[in-house]
Amino acid sequence: MGSTLNGLLGLIILALDIWAIVNIVKSNAQTGKKVLWVLLIVFLPVIGLIIWALLGPRGNVRL
Repeated sequence: MGSTLNGLLGLIILALDIWAIVNIVKSNAQTGKKVLWVLLIVFLPVIGLIIWALLGPRGNVRL
C-alpha cells in the first residue's frame, strides 16, 4: 500500500512539474529566466515547484 501511495504522489508531482514548465514556456518572461526556472524545476522537482509557485512570474502568460 505504501508503494502505491508513493507512486501516486510521484505522478502528481510529475504532472504539477509539467504544468509549471508549460506555464513558464508560455510566459512573457525573458528567455534566460525561462531557462533558469525550467532547470530549477527539472533538477529540484518538489522544491523548484514550491519556489516557482511562491516567486515565479504572475499574470503574464501568453495564450
